[in-house]
Amino acid sequence: MPKSAPRLAAGLLALALVFTVAVTTPWHLIDLPKPDAALDFTSAEIARQNAFRHEILPWSTASWIISTLVPLVIGFSPLGRRMYDGLRVRPWVIAVPLTVAGVVLITSLLTVPTDVMAERVSLKYGLSVQNWRLWVWDRGLNWALTSLGLAVIAVVLMALAKHWKQGWWLPGAIAAALLVLGVSFAYPVLVEPRFNHFTSMPAGAQRNEFLALAKQDGVPVKDVLVADASKRTTALNAYVSGFGSTRRLVVYDTLLKDTPPAQVRLVVAHELGHAAEDDVLHGTLIGVLGTAFGITLLYLLLGARMSDPRRAAMLVALVAAGTVLASPVQNLVSRKIEARADYHSLRLTNDPQDFVAMQHDLAVQNIDGLDPSRWRYWMFATHPTPPERIAMGRAWATQDGHPVPPLVGR
Repeated sequence: MPKSAPRLAAGLLALALVFTVAVTTPWHLIDLPKPDAALDFTSAEIARQNAFRHEILPWSTASWIISTLVPLVIGFSPLGRRMYDGLRVRPWVIAVPLTVAGVVLITSLLTVPTDVMAERVSLKYGLSVQNWRLWVWDRGLNWALTSLGLAVIAVVLMALAKHWKQGWWLPGAIAAALLVLGVSFAYPVLVEPRFNHFTSMPAGAQRNEFLALAKQDGVPVKDVLVADASKRTTALNAYVSGFGSTRRLVVYDTLLKDTPPAQVRLVVAHELGHAAEDDVLHGTLIGVLGTAFGITLLYLLLGARMSDPRRAAMLVALVAAGTVLASPVQNLVSRKIEARADYHSLRLTNDPQDFVAMQHDLAVQNIDGLDPSRWRYWMFATHPTPPERIAMGRAWATQDGHPVPPLVGR
């Protein structure tokens, strides 16, 4: 294989990734008026949201900084190699997963104080209702799943690097891409049930309406699942996950409890928009390209040194760094995809009045950020802000000749 092959492959994968994102992302749907929270949120609602964020953001930001820096410090310093050597475990296929799990565990333990404080704020404002036993269980399960995923990647790449010193990038990229595809496909049936219990929505008028809406939309939906989210939160939500035979439409039990039926219908229509556009599959395919590019880039950085199991912690650090660097682009694409699902919801229901009311009520109940700082918006916002989403509903209504007046002062 020519020495230039990995550089050429990396360049082609980068071009394919940029082209795919550029072509498949819905960059413009409708001209929007300037978002203005004061039009639809009372001063008391805005003050509550600001107070909540003032209390929780220092802790959540500190936790994010810690969870980012700790793997970098361990992986890019002698600490990572010392961790591996200190295990005194052979063979390496056992020592590497233990090292990876150790790095993730240290990171998780160091974020406990800040995460506890953030959880206390969520409990104070009634957004969280879970007990501490469940909170600890969730953290332990997240640690186990994260460690397992990173350990599989590390072992597979190192095994390939030991076998093909100078050409491991090709089978490594293929294996990692297949792993991303497989995890996305299996996630709804293997991972989600570890956190929530799912039941079919009881037979009745609302379930029939959702299935009829899906049929009208041309989206094959055999069932609507209800997640027992109320054991953790009062937040309102719904989502679509998986693709093909594992695709599922899930609504939180909190959403069905007190939300007006017209608003629930709009939420479901939004999720049907994701299903109609195969957003999970498209996102997975972009992830496949991005992962293949990342593995090729990893080869250009480490080459044959990837075969050294003492670099397991460095691999975790590189994954952490890559995740942070990719976040702004991933979030930008995600916001555009979510905006398209909102647009789909409006087209399917033609109900901008309830759409605006729904976005307001969800934002108030979930205490969503109405006007985040620019860096937070780029680093963490996977959805448009509530005022942005309301602006879309208002733009749709105006275009349709039935403007929606501001909610404040109704």
